Amino acid sequence: MVIIVGGGVAGLSAAYDLANAGIPHTLIEKQPRVGGVIETRQWEGCVMECGPDSFISAKPEAMKLIQELGLAGDVIGSKDEERVTYIQRHGKLVRLPEGTTMFVPTRPSSMLASPLVGWGTKIRMGLEFFRGPETHPDRSVSEFVTDHFGRETLDYLAEPLLSGVYGGDPDQLSVASVLPRFVEMERTKGSLARTLMAARSSAKRTEPLFRTLKSGLGCLVDRLAAKANVVHGAAEAIEKSEGGFRVRVASKGTGDWMEADHLVVACPAWAAGELLCDVDSRLASLLRMIPYTSSAITQMVFRASEFDGQRAGTGFLVPRAERRRLMACTFVGTKFPHRVPADKITLRCFFGGSGNDAVLEEPDDALIAIAREELRAILGLTAAPIFTGVYRWPRAMAQYIVGHGARLKEIESHASAVPGLHLAGNAYTGIGIPDCIRMGRQAAARIIATS
Repeated sequence: MVIIVGGGVAGLSAAYDLANAGIPHTLIEKQPRVGGVIETRQWEGCVMECGPDSFISAKPEAMKLIQELGLAGDVIGSKDEERVTYIQRHGKLVRLPEGTTMFVPTRPSSMLASPLVGWGTKIRMGLEFFRGPETHPDRSVSEFVTDHFGRETLDYLAEPLLSGVYGGDPDQLSVASVLPRFVEMERTKGSLARTLMAARSSAKRTEPLFRTLKSGLGCLVDRLAAKANVVHGAAEAIEKSEGGFRVRVASKGTGDWMEADHLVVACPAWAAGELLCDVDSRLASLLRMIPYTSSAITQMVFRASEFDGQRAGTGFLVPRAERRRLMACTFVGTKFPHRVPADKITLRCFFGGSGNDAVLEEPDDALIAIAREELRAILGLTAAPIFTGVYRWPRAMAQYIVGHGARLKEIESHASAVPGLHLAGNAYTGIGIPDCIRMGRQAAARIIATS
């Protein structure tokens, strides 16, 4: 018997493989629905993603699972040739220069013509081309970016772009854990710009940067949940037992104990730490050390005929240096045209991130009002939305701060010393949907191999 704690995509992926292998399992989820941060709603032909709206194509685990589930025909990709992102600078939206890979310029002419950064930074970017290989201890993203391209690049490229992905503070995030590919380039080649420019000239992208499901990522959750044996209730305690583990589950007002040979803990690390304190106190302590940030999304639908604001491509980012409350905004129909009817415009506004958890305490009406006021200032948008929704995700995004790699090694050492214990989720080796699917399926594979 296997017990899975946590019904996000990691836990559901583990349950899917266990079910296919004929191994009995129970998935415990304290919320009334499964899926974790993945939730899709519909309104008058608009597909409303309450959490993530897509996954990165370069990591194959999500597409592989989608194909196995028979959902390949519903996959749509981002229109990268039309993808235009803006960044706020001095209160105005400036187009992100073409050929910018994260914060690294790979088309010098586009960066030279851009008003996003000044000439001192542009010269710094040119000199970076001549750097030789270097090796450094783990350091923050801020230190890494500033070393290569200067402070202005950090403030107006790296910070807003990474905030949109991690919701984190670049002064604390570990570059080795967040951007391992760039660290490897630094170690073997030296210059990030030179390396990426060479790679760009020798290869053509054949697949979109992002993929998603036309009807919403909730379809993925629904297919996985159909295979899982789900019990809705809160896991309150975990103990070792002679046969493996005992888990006390509060369901329908009772606290029953369940026995398992294997235990997959796929809930957030802070929750896992509370549950595992009687199994391995040091492991529990390490898990509780992994910080998390919170976020909130406001979704607004407008009549296209009434929309009087600037049409800002696929969306815009607000750097910390200019941020009030709003971090970013996505034009859903431009990013994924299949998700919004032609007569409507849907905006997703993002709040929260490192140091801004208090925004989740704002009432729905207040958060919508904040979003509308900032959109008025940035886009000149005064039209009233015909639909609004607010979705909160408290302590949902794990932060890979400096030292995460060393902490992860110790976590893995302690977890592997407990027979039958498996960890999965966004706290360990990747925060995206493909990463969580990979970890969930890896846990299931280890269990299947011993059965």
